[in-house]
Amino acid sequence: MILISIWNAFVKITGWPVQKLIFRTKVHYEDKAAQSRRVKGAAIVVSNHTTVWDYAAYLFVFFFRTLRTQMAEVLFQKQPLGLFLKMMGGIFVDRQSFDYGVTGKSLSVLERGGVVMVFPESRLPLKGEQRPLPFKPGAAYLALQSGAPVIPVFTNGAYFSKKRARVIIGAPINARELYDSALSEKENLERISEALREKIIDLERQLYEQTK
Repeated sequence: MILISIWNAFVKITGWPVQKLIFRTKVHYEDKAAQSRRVKGAAIVVSNHTTVWDYAAYLFVFFFRTLRTQMAEVLFQKQPLGLFLKMMGGIFVDRQSFDYGVTGKSLSVLERGGVVMVFPESRLPLKGEQRPLPFKPGAAYLALQSGAPVIPVFTNGAYFSKKRARVIIGAPINARELYDSALSEKENLERISEALREKIIDLERQLYEQTK
């Protein structure tokens, strides 16, 4: 854990000048008093997914915290990228199997007061698909099991372009407050996952209103 944090700090410090050129990220807020870029204690950061560069951009948005991000197996299969992501603390997700080790590792990070980042769409949207895609239940499950707040974030994905990359950070969500004891666990996970998705959609609308 300490080595991962040290490596993250090294990458962020050395990469700061470069990311200022390629991302030029402007950060907006739903309510800065409720949630700024500084994340205190355990938290689950949930975002829409536009490109593989989302992760890199968020490293600098949340500069002072180490993001333990759930990442697809295909990324770890590419070397030396896979080694780099492992050193950054990436949490391996095998989307082709029913290995729940990713859940245990994520909960362990949260129990130690860390930050887990999840892209609940699970994959990049294809051309023509409605965005964001339906959310998988993993983030909702982590939030219910750990009690950690969910910090919703939306990115416009405008990297390597003339437009500035823009991110909006939403107010934290307590998933346990959305739990309905009259529903089954599966129904609650679906309900909470859809609520998180709707929040991301609302943040996109808020970002548009703030920048038009």
